[in-house]
Amino acid sequence: MNLPVGFKAAARFASVLAAFSLLSPPVTAPAASASPPAGCTGPASAHWLNVNVEGVRSSNGLIAITLYADNPRKFLVRHGSLYVGRVDARQGVTHGCIFVPNPGVYVIAIYHDENGNMKFDRSGIGFPEEGFGFTNNPATLAGLPSFRSVRLNVPRAGLATTIRMKYP
Repeated sequence: MNLPVGFKAAARFASVLAAFSLLSPPVTAPAASASPPAGCTGPASAHWLNVNVEGVRSSNGLIAITLYADNPRKFLVRHGSLYVGRVDARQGVTHGCIFVPNPGVYVIAIYHDENGNMKFDRSGIGFPEEGFGFTNNPATLAGLPSFRSVRLNVPRAGLATTIRMKYP
């Protein structure tokens, strides 16, 4: 077929572009980080959860990030957690990261250990004396939240959850 000179040049240019696109990789959005952030706590694994704690009232002490398995019998009982990670408290928002053993359902409970004594301080009658919070930010006015209300599905590494700190 006889094409005008301009069309022939355009056809050659298009064939060069097509050949180039076959040789170069397609442009995609940057991939998510395949490695956990520095300072991620807990027994190292290929899976982690970023935890953002909002409403931290001071930079004193530590934020304890407690990881629980999907087992209501072990929730908030002594030695029931999988791991407790601690990060320095930062007034406003504190960022932390905790390794999880595998994708699955977990619960995160946090508290602001302002005095750094590595325990959750309570009054003589058992009321909290330090700030605390749970995944999904359930209401706690009538007592502890139900286990079902704090469960969090972690299907892959690198996801984030935000927990609002509550102070007594």
